[in-house]
Amino acid sequence: MGDIDESDLIERLKAGDRAAFRELVENHKKTVYRLAFDLTGNHLDAEDVSQDVFIRVFRHIQTFREGARLGSWLYRITVNASRDHHRRKPREARAASSVSLSADRAPDLETAAWSDQPEKSGDAVLLQARIDRALAAVSKQEREAFVLRHYEELDLKSIAEAMDVSVGSVKSYLFRGIRKVRKELAGMRGLAPSEVRYE
Repeated sequence: MGDIDESDLIERLKAGDRAAFRELVENHKKTVYRLAFDLTGNHLDAEDVSQDVFIRVFRHIQTFREGARLGSWLYRITVNASRDHHRRKPREARAASSVSLSADRAPDLETAAWSDQPEKSGDAVLLQARIDRALAAVSKQEREAFVLRHYEELDLKSIAEAMDVSVGSVKSYLFRGIRKVRKELAGMRGLAPSEVRYE
């Protein structure tokens, strides 16, 4: 979610300009949907969350603080909308949801220990499947921290703001989440978890 100056857009939104709202949706719908999908692991859930995000923006734009970054606000709304959707969804439906992150959404994971092998492209597909499986097993907070750090490439402070937790908590979620992902990846080549270079 870009860092461009959107103060004029915010002013128009607060004034009730519907064209400004359409512009906001057009500018951010892909990013919001992608994050919602990475957090929920399901296309239908991501669509529901995305719709909820923009409804919340429309209803609460007056609470947007002057000087704040619109992108940061949208990250936080998307995380909260994803959490609320998760809570509302029946346990059975959550368990049945398919977790399938896009293959092009694993930025640094292809730099694992075997990335220089000739069969890299085939490994990348298997690697993504294992990432998906690992992320399906981590806690909601660990998944949020992992996605915001390694998919959205946010810094720790921005992640803490989006998740409404301390930076220390973010570090803890990341540590536990990455450890679980490493453990899953290790089985791919019979490596010990410590041998898989991730960060």
